[in-house]
Amino acid sequence: MATRTLSRFGKALLAPALALGATVGLAAAPASAAVWNSCDQWGNTSLNGYTLYNNIWGSGAGSQCVWANSGTNWGVWADHPNTGGIKSYPNSKKVINKTITSLTSLTSSYNVTVPSSGAYNTSYDIWDTDYDYEIMLWVNHNGAVGPLGTFQGSVTLGGHTWNVYKGNNGANEVFSFLRTSDSTSGSVNILPILKWIKDTKKWMGNETIGDVQFGYEITSSSGGLNFTTNNLTVSGG
Repeated sequence: MATRTLSRFGKALLAPALALGATVGLAAAPASAAVWNSCDQWGNTSLNGYTLYNNIWGSGAGSQCVWANSGTNWGVWADHPNTGGIKSYPNSKKVINKTITSLTSLTSSYNVTVPSSGAYNTSYDIWDTDYDYEIMLWVNHNGAVGPLGTFQGSVTLGGHTWNVYKGNNGANEVFSFLRTSDSTSGSVNILPILKWIKDTKKWMGNETIGDVQFGYEITSSSGGLNFTTNNLTVSGG
């Protein structure tokens, strides 16, 4: 977690240069021509109010390419070795920039197609503007992956039941909510989760929520696997 946080904001550059060129990754992308694609380690673009980010940050990473038809319909082809440690977090980001108490709503819907092999989680990654707090919402996961921190119990919030973990990666507090059963589509009411952290648990104050990211935290995908976001919406105000 600590490494991912640092490298995401340009404070560390741990992933090696991509060993394979764009041809391999793009051959695995959908047959219809995407409006944008990138195999660059930090490749990113803005589409329809969302920022797409390839984000290959982890040590020992392999090759990865991201494609997008829009900010809400995009996917990733990744070939990362079967070794431990998170290799990447390709994601689509929506900027909110409102305090928890000033938000009247913050919701999202998702529909994904994920592989049955590999080691990864499909998750929201929600940050305050100072990057002191990271709230992760895992909607599904596969293989040898697990959250940071210690188990705090289970709670039903935002339309789902979660197992909650609390930890610190050396750079920020991390609150991880793991859905008790895997889901590839659904809606999440995010605001009650933020209020529960702030008001019920008092783990943070009235933070300004900056980024709501959604993507795939990939540990391994040997041989090349596809992760597809069929549809994603994030709205709040």
